Amino acid sequence: MKNKELRQYTERGVREGAKLHVEDVEFSDLLTVLYAINGRKPDAVLEWLNNHPNKLSEKTVIIDTDDPEEVKKLASSKPKLILNQRGLSYIRHLNLLLNAYNDVLDQGDYLWCHTRTSALKRQVLMNACPGIRGKLWSIYYYIWHRMCSKMFFTRWFYMAVTKGENRSMPRSEILGRMCRAGFEIIDERFSMGEFYILGRKVNEPRRTKARNYGMIIRLGRVGYKGKMIKVYKFRSMYAYSEYLQPYMMEHEGLARGGKYFHDYRINFWGRLFRSCMIDEIPMFINLLKGDLKLVGVRPLSRAYFSLYTPEMQRMHLSVKPGLMPPFYYEEKTPVTLDEIQESEKRYIEAYHEHPFRTDWRYFWGIVGNLVFKRKRSH
Repeated sequence: MKNKELRQYTERGVREGAKLHVEDVEFSDLLTVLYAINGRKPDAVLEWLNNHPNKLSEKTVIIDTDDPEEVKKLASSKPKLILNQRGLSYIRHLNLLLNAYNDVLDQGDYLWCHTRTSALKRQVLMNACPGIRGKLWSIYYYIWHRMCSKMFFTRWFYMAVTKGENRSMPRSEILGRMCRAGFEIIDERFSMGEFYILGRKVNEPRRTKARNYGMIIRLGRVGYKGKMIKVYKFRSMYAYSEYLQPYMMEHEGLARGGKYFHDYRINFWGRLFRSCMIDEIPMFINLLKGDLKLVGVRPLSRAYFSLYTPEMQRMHLSVKPGLMPPFYYEEKTPVTLDEIQESEKRYIEAYHEHPFRTDWRYFWGIVGNLVFKRKRSH
């Protein structure tokens, strides 16, 4: 691919992502690393860093490994910034490695990584093999490196053949894995066909062994009286996207209907599922378990719940969440967070006065809006 074409593509790759500003830099080595990225190809970036050790302080460590045990040996040197030379898509046990980096860093210290996202890899294929040949290669690459690497009945074979190298991961999965490992994303940028991420340690990693690739996922939501429940849904987002919600709130903001602007976490099938509300079908499991009722306020994530006013938080916890939220009952669809809260407030007040009558009225009103007026969330 020509450099000009690659730059044009990568400039479209990030919309309002985190960008590190000079005035925000407390550790000068960060500026040195960002300078090394500018205008250089990935191999040249790593070569520049290796050939200019005098540009970096002794608190910065450059390491090329996929072994978490090797990373743990860095603990005695107490690094403030770790530069991970190996591309993330070439690391088999990526979550374990990111957790190990978290363990050796102190609160507020930095991890710098790089990789080539699935979108970049596809663009490289399409430019190298234009026309139908490129499309066929792209389809093969998607099936082998994306689907076979994640489906439980092919994953073992894929790992046996590839040793976990050259996997295909979208931007949202890469950022989600970083956040899951306890890092806050403070800078992300595309440059010369490579994706660079700078994370800052802010939390301990989540060390769950649960897979994040299945068609049905369980999402943590705030339930009745503040009890956390697991809500079942068909996957509509890329893997690990659930860990990106605070990051999305900070850098994308809320659009109409309480959704996020430019939600790049949603995949192709997810958009189709959401338009038909297919993604919510597994929530009937929660109905049978008693976590949800048929009509009720939306089950919210902790991050979204924190946006509600203190009054609405108290009111929200006073009723059990439901499959069919008041959002769909209103004649004029709520589009702002304030309007959504007002809609739920009207429902909760009415429900506390006449529970059965309110749910009966809201049920038929929602059914009418969904079926005859084709009302959907934006």
